[in-house]
Amino acid sequence: MCGIVGYTGKDQAAPILLDGLQKLEYRGYDSAGLAVRDGKALAEVVKATGKLYHLADKTDQGRALKGNCGIGHTRWATHGDPSTVNAHPHVSGNCTGSGSGKVESDVAGVHNGIIENFAELKEKLLRHGYAFYSDTDTEVVVKLVDYYYKKYKIGPVDAITRTMVRVRGSYALALMFKDYPDEIFAARKDSPLIIGTAEDASFLASDVPAILKYTRSVYYIDNLQVARVSPGQVKFYDLNGDEVTLNQTEITWDAAAAEKGGFEHFMLKEIHEQPAAVRDTLNSLVKNGKIDLAETGLTDDMIRSLTQIDIVACGSAWHVGMAAQYVIEELAQLPVRVELASEFRYRNLPLSESTLVIVISQSGETADSLAALRVARERGAKTLAVVNVIGSTIAREADHVLYTLAGPEIAVATTKAYSAQLIAMDLLAVQMAFVRGTVSADAYAHDLEELSLIPEKIRRILEDKERLQWFASKIANAHDIFFIGRGLDYAISLEGSLKMKEISYIHSEAYAAGELKHGTISLIENNTLVIGVLTQSRLYEKTVSNMMECKSRGAYLMGLTTNGNFSVEDSVNFTVYIPKTDEHFVASLAVVPLQLLGYYTSVSRGLDVDKPRNLAKSVTVE
Repeated sequence: MCGIVGYTGKDQAAPILLDGLQKLEYRGYDSAGLAVRDGKALAEVVKATGKLYHLADKTDQGRALKGNCGIGHTRWATHGDPSTVNAHPHVSGNCTGSGSGKVESDVAGVHNGIIENFAELKEKLLRHGYAFYSDTDTEVVVKLVDYYYKKYKIGPVDAITRTMVRVRGSYALALMFKDYPDEIFAARKDSPLIIGTAEDASFLASDVPAILKYTRSVYYIDNLQVARVSPGQVKFYDLNGDEVTLNQTEITWDAAAAEKGGFEHFMLKEIHEQPAAVRDTLNSLVKNGKIDLAETGLTDDMIRSLTQIDIVACGSAWHVGMAAQYVIEELAQLPVRVELASEFRYRNLPLSESTLVIVISQSGETADSLAALRVARERGAKTLAVVNVIGSTIAREADHVLYTLAGPEIAVATTKAYSAQLIAMDLLAVQMAFVRGTVSADAYAHDLEELSLIPEKIRRILEDKERLQWFASKIANAHDIFFIGRGLDYAISLEGSLKMKEISYIHSEAYAAGELKHGTISLIENNTLVIGVLTQSRLYEKTVSNMMECKSRGAYLMGLTTNGNFSVEDSVNFTVYIPKTDEHFVASLAVVPLQLLGYYTSVSRGLDVDKPRNLAKSVTVE
């Protein structure tokens, strides 16, 4: 949520900042702004509401803003309505903050996160003569930095560390000081921030795609650290103001991976990248015909010692956990509890050294998931992060890390990251089962063979998507859609329903099929679309029976099943088939038609597929 960019170097800053903000549009925003310094001249600030092209038009694509040092921001409104006056950057001076112009101000800054005690801090600053032009918590923190900077006549690093001690909440800050015209100062707590360097230039960003075009050498600034960024150089400091050393990370993503590559939308491109994402994740964990967890740090003895697994996640990652629950319990005979991170962090759940808490997060920065990880560690549980971003906060703080290899995912609605997480969890389940002796060597070999075929089977599904495109055009005006299934099919239904509602804006719900008659069936009326997921053979007849109950009340039925179950056509109005595989691993295949259905329905409704309203890619605030 929100996006920060920064640049200092020899080139004109504003076009680079706009380019970086464009790469961060997927994070969600309602306004945007730039602040640029031209040597010792006053900072020039430009803001605009709405889409980023308004800001680009206002600045002639950045060319109208002179200067080689600047910061930019896309804002997701938290404190204060979406407006020009509330847009970032904010300044320490008493100005209107509502448009373009030179700003007489000692500090200008942008901020991601939420300052929880901003009202208390604002009262303090009002008593010391500060006036406020916006409703934001960001203006408060910028002016607090200015207050310490002037009161104690200290440098920017010390002023920022004093501020960090005083504020409560989460933040990533990028600040420019009038007296330091070619430098940017940054700080973070819980909100993501990376810093990249190249020859005679340095960059800041909330996420890798914003700076991938310019550098692959980045630092992941740690929690409660400050960075002093100058052209081609960066120094890091702790809360005491002492300089610390951070290791640089080399980004291995291909820059083209963050572009559309000829597809109409990022989401469609990423759906088609799933065979590669699944194959790459498989190959990273399967070596010489065996699953190798050595890089995660999970040992066989540790796996044998487990008595409980808690999977903690949000959104689609939680749906991965729901699917993994069925597979781990059945194969490894381990009890699994799947918890929403936003609930887990506030519950007093019994945990012990024999509990493994698995935190799943694409970005590795999800606020609730990070908080849940910290709770789990405080209570003595072992922790494993399943994340897609090397060096992310969750990856750094977990005891063990399993990296998925989905590459950058730009569309808000996850597809390839979900599939990479799912295959990683399936591999983990198979290895746990083998180590714990609940499956034989022959069954282990069979499972690995089945998993190895998943990428090719996904590719075959993608080759036959025209029928789904046609069906999506027929249901584009639906008011309500219900996804139903039992067991693993219920977990698949959860993700299918989320894909539909988040990008098509059609009301959609997923239910365990057996629960329909306990209230939900009262919502079924003529032409209500009910999508049944029918991949589990021992539950097939029961789910079909539930679908018939809906049909008798006027529902229109779609069935999703595996090749060979042709009898389903006698019961439903439209059928989608997927290749056969071991039923433990069928979620990797069944989710793909549901992703496509959501995508094509959104396209048919003329919506912004990649940036659905009110949603952000990375939820980095509570």
